[in-house]
Amino acid sequence: MKIALIGYGKMGKTIESIALSRGHEVVARIDIDNQDEFDSDAFKSADIAIEFTAPAVALNNYKRALSAGVSVVSGTTGWTEHMPEVEQLVKASGRSFFWASNFSLGVNIFAAVNEYLAKIMNGFADYDVSMREVHHIHKLDAPSGTAITLAEGVLRQLDRKRAWELGTQASAPDKLPIEAVREGEVPGIHTIRYESDFDSITITHDAKNRKGFALGAVLAAEFSYGKKGMLKMSDMLRF
Repeated sequence: MKIALIGYGKMGKTIESIALSRGHEVVARIDIDNQDEFDSDAFKSADIAIEFTAPAVALNNYKRALSAGVSVVSGTTGWTEHMPEVEQLVKASGRSFFWASNFSLGVNIFAAVNEYLAKIMNGFADYDVSMREVHHIHKLDAPSGTAITLAEGVLRQLDRKRAWELGTQASAPDKLPIEAVREGEVPGIHTIRYESDFDSITITHDAKNRKGFALGAVLAAEFSYGKKGMLKMSDMLRF
């Protein structure tokens, strides 16, 4: 499979290494200093573009890739208010678009456990729930897209919570607080805590490095090959 990389920082280079090790060819590498590469024959020859950049430029990257006839796998977060527009672009292009807030297989297993735990805790009102996420200082959005996805899983199952909010403490009983910490080069730590006057229950996913995210992105590209429309991790993992 021919892969184009959009975003060639640490994550892009890790994705490249894994893609090459799995027998794929990287035909284009686009970063902030070579945006004209979107118009190149090399980029247009790609089967899939894997995009990890920043919220402010993600939508334009999708537009340029899809208009060039290249399907997209993206792990950029912080832009999803534009999802309806992306869905229209994908439909018009006849290509595929695979987005996930986190491509780590472990995180997606963790998300399933999180939602199951919330379903159980719906019957135990003495427990209040909170979340904490820690990421490297270069991450621009807060809370993380993964934290939002995890919070949405809790909200689907826990009737006493209506919405999430950024902060260390909830402003109202029906709010789920998410504390966002930015420090060092932490790949990503997500913790959900249920606490009562008697005890606490805590589940945590702690990413050791970027390789798990990169492998998941390449697996998503392989899964997307030859498909059309909007795709997500639950399609690939069949949870």
